[in-house]
Order: sequence, then C-alpha cells, then structure tokens
Amino acid sequence: MSYSLKRQPAGNGIHYNVINDPKFKHNRISANLIVPLDMSTVTDYALLPFVMRKGYQGCADFSALNARLDDLYGASLSADVSKIGRYQILSISIQSIDDRFAIQKEELVKECAVTLRDMLISPNIVNGAFPQIDIELERQYLIDTIESEINDKRAYAMSRCKAIMCEGDAAAIRRYGYIDRAKLLTPQSAASSYDRLMRMAAIELCFVGSGNGDTAGDILIKGLSAMKRQPLSYAPEPMKTTAKNVNEHIEHMDVSQSKLVMGFRTGEIANIGEQNATRLMTAILGGTPFSKLFMNVREKLSLCYYCAARFDRATGILMIDSGIEGDNREKAQAEILNQLEAVKRGDFTDEELENARLSMKNSLRSVSDSPGSIDDWNLMQLVSGTGISPDEDIAALDGVTGQQVIEAAKKVSLDTVYLLTGGQNQ
Repeated sequence: MSYSLKRQPAGNGIHYNVINDPKFKHNRISANLIVPLDMSTVTDYALLPFVMRKGYQGCADFSALNARLDDLYGASLSADVSKIGRYQILSISIQSIDDRFAIQKEELVKECAVTLRDMLISPNIVNGAFPQIDIELERQYLIDTIESEINDKRAYAMSRCKAIMCEGDAAAIRRYGYIDRAKLLTPQSAASSYDRLMRMAAIELCFVGSGNGDTAGDILIKGLSAMKRQPLSYAPEPMKTTAKNVNEHIEHMDVSQSKLVMGFRTGEIANIGEQNATRLMTAILGGTPFSKLFMNVREKLSLCYYCAARFDRATGILMIDSGIEGDNREKAQAEILNQLEAVKRGDFTDEELENARLSMKNSLRSVSDSPGSIDDWNLMQLVSGTGISPDEDIAALDGVTGQQVIEAAKKVSLDTVYLLTGGQNQ
C-alpha cells in the first residue's frame, strides 16, 4: 500500500493535502468545506454543492460544463454532503486522467484545478441569485434525497436512535437537513448561504493521484486566498461517554418488519490503542458474517433477519440494529445483551479474535484501491483528529490483545432502545 501524505497549511482556514500514489492513472482533486452542524443552516448548506457543480461564470449552464469536461478527456464531477460527529462536510471533486496520458500533452491537472477553483469562487450568481432553474431542480433533488433516507426504514431507524441519544447536541442533526426548510429555499437564499459558507467554512483541499499535486495546489490556494474569510476552526469534541439510565422509544409506521436499534456508549477512549480495541470488540460482537450476533441471534436462534454492530469513532457510539418480527422484540433484545456480556467475560476464542482482526485489516487494505476511498479516509482522519495512514492503523490493530478487547467491552453501557414497528402511535 502506498500512502504518502503531504499536508500544507495555506492560511485563512485552508489546508492543502497531497497523497501521491504512482499506481493510479487518474488524479482526483477535491474541496471539502467543513462547518458545524446547525439547525439554522444545515439544509441551506446541503443544497449548495449540488448547485455549484451545475456551472460557473464563463461556463454558465450544464451543457457548457459537460463540453468542458469532455475536453478534459471525460473528466468527472461529483458533489456530496457528509457528516462526521458535529460537523457537516460539503464536498465537490473533479477526476481525470493524468497528464502523461494526454494525447496532445494537455495540462489536465492544471485545467481540472482551474475548473474546480472557478466552481468555488465564481459560481453562477447574478444580481444576488443563483439561476432559478438550477435551484428548482436541485431543491427537488435534495427533498427526494431526504425522503429516500426516511423510506429506507433500516437507515431511518438508526438515524432516529442516534438522534434520541444525541438530543440537544449538534450530532443529532441530519446531514441533508429537513424537508420543511428545503421547500423554502430560493435562488436568493442560496446565494446568501453561499456567501456565508465561503466566508465561514474551514476548507480542506485534497489531491490524490500520480500527478503533480503542487500545480493544483497553487491554483486553488491562490484563488481561495483572495476571498474575504473569517473561518471557523474545527476540532474533535468529547461526547457523553457513559449511560446513566436506559431510554426506550417506540415509533409506529406502516412496516412489515420491525426494526430494533440499541444505542450504547463506549466509555472514555483515551488513545488510538483503546479506540482500536473498541473497533475490534465491535467486529467480534457484530461486525462480520462470523460474529457473535450473526452466528447466535440470527443463525442459531433465528430471532432476527439481520443483526449487526457498528462503532462510530466520531461520536463514541456503538449501535446494534436488527430486523425482527414484533413478537421477538424482548427475546432478541435479551440475546443481544447476552452476547455483549459474553464478550465482556472474554467468551471468545483466539480464532474469533484473529478472524475479526483479519477482516478489519482487509478492509483497511482496500482503502488504497481508488483515489476516492483514499480521499474519504484522509478527510475522516482530519476531522476526527486521528491523522494516521491505513498502514499505521493496521499496525495498531496488530497490537491489540484479547484482554484489551475485554476491557473495551466492559466500558460499554446501554443508552437507548429504539423500536420501529407496525400499528399506530398512541
């Protein structure tokens, strides 16, 4: 695995990250704008990356933009909204083949960086407004995206459980925002949100590929540095670590399969070793097809259709979700807790430990498979304050002992039980 990160502070809340890997034939350049999650801005900001990718001054519509991308050997644009802990991340990226494969020796890295720069600093805002048609299309896309999250009942149940656990905290806010607010977005309000975003956001620029990242950095940094900015800083903030009592919540919808989600606090995690012990504990418990939850709750006892555990490093929350028949709720919940107690007692074999470790290491090795996955990894490290490479993470996993896994499990406490089931709310 090749992973060599060069990180450069560019001032004014801007950092430039270069990760060179000679095996790639493509280069990916991304701009990630990081802002605190806030109910008053989350929906407005979520619209912006999708509107900004529609075009820019000098390339004023989507047809002209597509022609521009065709000239760059079929370069691809993508926009996304993600959430890490208490932060919303708005991302726009462009990817194309490296200069050495251009037939006429075109400077593709330079031209892709110019295109991304212009999207960031010269969007299609005329007289204080984005184009009406762009807002209408992307506003509906945003509404459809929010509705799709609600329609995916498994994802919805997990989101609701986390929101209940984090009630009153920014971590409870949904990454795409809320439909009621989305319906109110206008060309003028979007332009106003853009001005505020570009002034306030911390900006992480990233180049991943085999090309000359310095060329892209010079173009992007020079363009962004000319903007008036008052950037906010971002840093990991401690979350609640221990549950004092269990909160139970039942919600009724028209569902054929009930969703049981159990949210746990994982205790204070002081360093990367304790974090990896918690991750490995989660894998043994319910993170693999040979985990305790899968083999016992699903396969042996047939109490659910699926049962899995996942650990969110940014919030310190462990969630176990399962699809069940409503009548099996109490049995499934009791058995899930029973399997957690088994891990706390050290009731797992060396083979189970090593299989879980191997599964995690294989996932880490796959990070280097594409520029996009490397970009995502690097962003997670930056926002969560970890700052390690996949190789370093693999090495850290190798050092985790069975006793450390047991100690990590002992710190886990049940905070919230959420059930989405059929029938009517009372």
